[in-house]
Amino acid sequence: MQGTGHEGAELPLAESVDQVIAHLSGASVTLREVLDAIGREGMLVFCIFLTLPFMVPVSIPGISTAFGLVMVLIGVGVMADRPPWLPDRLMRKTFPADRLRLALEKSTVWIHRLGRISRPSIPALTHGTLMARVNGLMLIVGAILLMAPFGLIPFSNTLPGLAILFLAIGMLQRDGRSILLGYATLVLSALYFAFLLLGGLALLQGLLDWIGVV
Repeated sequence: MQGTGHEGAELPLAESVDQVIAHLSGASVTLREVLDAIGREGMLVFCIFLTLPFMVPVSIPGISTAFGLVMVLIGVGVMADRPPWLPDRLMRKTFPADRLRLALEKSTVWIHRLGRISRPSIPALTHGTLMARVNGLMLIVGAILLMAPFGLIPFSNTLPGLAILFLAIGMLQRDGRSILLGYATLVLSALYFAFLLLGGLALLQGLLDWIGVV
């Protein structure tokens, strides 16, 4: 798949991420600078990199919408089997380099561990046009969940971010086991969000009942 990152499977994934972290100098960084450091042929590596700040229980405020939108567009590119369109205004958006670097350094343990155990497996989940479209769609679903307005609630960004991480590594490394973990984590994310919504509605109903009694 030209441009969406399958060629990146030939690169040591952990080394690629470490190289980008080392590139984060100065007060701020743009997504364009991050992508240029990775290389435009590594879109799935770029997607993996964008999940790392969410591997901590509460992530940096304000990044889930921008990062999630980029992941949606990468998912569309995977489904269409072509390089995704990334709007210049979004790619020029700046983020605090020091906070981003700190979050990334704490999260790269995931990449080092997954990089060591990830191997090609279950080719039925990683090969063919149909599965590319299914996996691209699941990537989009995970990105949409990541963009949900629950960022201050612990694990609300971590779970969909982890699902995207598993899916992207699975597609990059042709690892069907990682794809299955991505599917499972997406289901877990959806259940967690449903719990949050139902709990919020119950709390709101209780508040309204209390106000009505008063």
